[in-house]
Amino acid sequence: MKPWKMGELKMNRTQKGAWFGLGGAVLGLSFMGTFYAAVFAPGDKVVGLETVKFLVGLSVAYFLVGLMLVFRRQSPVEPESDERDKTIQKNAAIACFISVGVSLGLASFIPSLVVGRAGSIPVFLLGVFNLIILQIACFVYGVAILIQYGCVRKGDKS
Repeated sequence: MKPWKMGELKMNRTQKGAWFGLGGAVLGLSFMGTFYAAVFAPGDKVVGLETVKFLVGLSVAYFLVGLMLVFRRQSPVEPESDERDKTIQKNAAIACFISVGVSLGLASFIPSLVVGRAGSIPVFLLGVFNLIILQIACFVYGVAILIQYGCVRKGDKS
């Protein structure tokens, strides 16, 4: 196995999109974690407006640069996608759908464990739970695509 050299890394649009989605999911989950810390911090707020501005600016920059990199072709002969890409995307969508079901089940069950049967949670947190589930689904989708591209079977071309 020869060492990796700069410029040798070739990815198709599906792989670049998976990395983009994976990074966006991690950024979104960190943003949700910051929001959670700000809402539930005891006493004075831990997270200031500067932190929120930084995360929003980082998110905007990430998405603008990321979209440029995902949709830029490496060569003019690069195909849009082939049958293998479509199969990988279909399998990743199935994994994503399963993760949404599991996440929704946990999001329905865990709050009752935290606050108890007689407790209550603010209604605005339901939207936060849904955004967290969306970020988890994007993370699972990206990981599933990258794992499938990493598993090359005998006789398959990479």
